Amino acid sequence: MLLIYNDSSLLDALPSREFNARMRQCLAHADELKDHGKLLDSQMLGAPSAAKSVRIRNGRQTTIDGPFAETKEVIAGFNVIEAESIDEAVRIAAEFPWTKTGCVEVRPIIDFDAVRERVGAPSTQRK
Repeated sequence: MLLIYNDSSLLDALPSREFNARMRQCLAHADELKDHGKLLDSQMLGAPSAAKSVRIRNGRQTTIDGPFAETKEVIAGFNVIEAESIDEAVRIAAEFPWTKTGCVEVRPIIDFDAVRERVGAPSTQRK
């Protein structure tokens, strides 16, 4: 998975023409990856100001407005890709324009069905 982080101060500093050009570049790159069977899913996330963070401690739920943590770079979206290796995933991540206004974090996705099997949880497969 490619987690897209952006620094809102750097994004806000971009002239709208530059932002739009980067977004078009991103979308064209995503379309190319889809055409080659490398991009499985991608989504943008709403602004951190629209977030709610939920915690339960000692049986008590606390819900706060805003993101989980105060950071300069916040998660803006994600791309689920199919890569042969971590090196290929890093190469794909480096092609996204958001590396210039934030960071693209590359993380493996864990096979949830394998985890279910390992811990003895029921399968969600319908028979």
